[in-house]
Amino acid sequence: MKTRFITLFLLLYVAKSFAQNIPRAPIQINSIDSTVVYKLFPTQNAFTFIKLNTRNGQMWQVESNKSNKNKAVTTLSAISLANKDEERNGRFVLYQTFNIFDFILLDQIDGRMWQITWGREKDRKVLLIE
Repeated sequence: MKTRFITLFLLLYVAKSFAQNIPRAPIQINSIDSTVVYKLFPTQNAFTFIKLNTRNGQMWQVESNKSNKNKAVTTLSAISLANKDEERNGRFVLYQTFNIFDFILLDQIDGRMWQITWGREKDRKVLLIE
C-alpha cells in the first residue's frame, strides 16, 4: 500500500512538472467614473503609461522614472476619432492585450476598434481593426 501511494505521488509530481503554464488574461484597470476626460492606463513597463482622452480617442505615451532623465510625454495619436459634436466623456477605453506593447482602443458608442502600439517612436502605430 505504501509503495502504491509513493508511486502515485511521484507520478502526479512528474505530471505537474511537465504541465504548461497558461497565461492569465491581462488585468483591466478602469475608473468607474465616466465623467472624466482623461485617464491613465498602465502598461507592463513600470515607467510607461498611456494617457487617453476618453472624449475623442487622442493618446499620449507618458514616460517617467525616479531620476530626471527620460521623462517625456509623446503623442501616440493626435487625430480625433470622433466628430466634435459626438464627443462624450468615457466614449473611448483602452484594453490590454497579451503583447506588452499593444492595446485595443474601443469606441464604446459605435463599436469601432484600433490596435494601439506604443514604444519607440518608429514602432508606434494606430491601426483600425476592420
